[in-house]
Amino acid sequence: MKITYIHHSSFVVELEKSVLLFDYFTGKLPILPKEKELMVFASHAHGDHYSPAVFEAGKGRNDVKYILSRDIDEKTVPDGVSEKVRFVEPDEKFIVDNIRIETLRSTDEGVAFWISAENCEIYHAGDLNNWWWEGEDPQWNENMASAYRKEMQKLKGRIADAAFIPVDPRLGKWFYLGAEGFMREASAKAIFPMHFWEKYEIIESLKEHSSSEGWGDRIKTIHREGEEFVI
Repeated sequence: MKITYIHHSSFVVELEKSVLLFDYFTGKLPILPKEKELMVFASHAHGDHYSPAVFEAGKGRNDVKYILSRDIDEKTVPDGVSEKVRFVEPDEKFIVDNIRIETLRSTDEGVAFWISAENCEIYHAGDLNNWWWEGEDPQWNENMASAYRKEMQKLKGRIADAAFIPVDPRLGKWFYLGAEGFMREASAKAIFPMHFWEKYEIIESLKEHSSSEGWGDRIKTIHREGEEFVI
């Protein structure tokens, strides 16, 4: 599995027979091999996770499929592409071209994805996170934590080969809660922080945080856009 960091929460995952593109809205894409089928995922409509620019990635390809969250406006889909698009809602399970896809309910907007493809398990959280904000109403934060636990319990006992999880520095001292909550119920062989607003130093903070004891060495340190990882 070759993984390329694009920008913010966007990654390319290249497998033997297929290529998966997540939450692309801007940034330089690597060359996407045309001999491999392309599947494009967008977790929700927020401008830092989706843009109609994503359709440029599949331009001129007959083998491309788009898996888009239902909150994305269908009017943003270009003419002639709609037959390649599937809009999804939370708590769906389905198969497209031998790739098994499961959606979870985001604690913000849209969905998260758990994908089984070519004997690999991949989790992309989108904006599913424990958004515990300093200064927010305590009950709001408690409700958020409860909603996040509910989704994570759906993943209990699962092991992802690669997990893409928000580690947002805007949350201050609570930046680690999403990753900790995921690893409490599930597990991952490789953890890719995302949604860190180009604050790359937050990745080392997560690796050094007491909450990551026992799995901090699985966190991949991202240094720049376009960086590639082979796992």
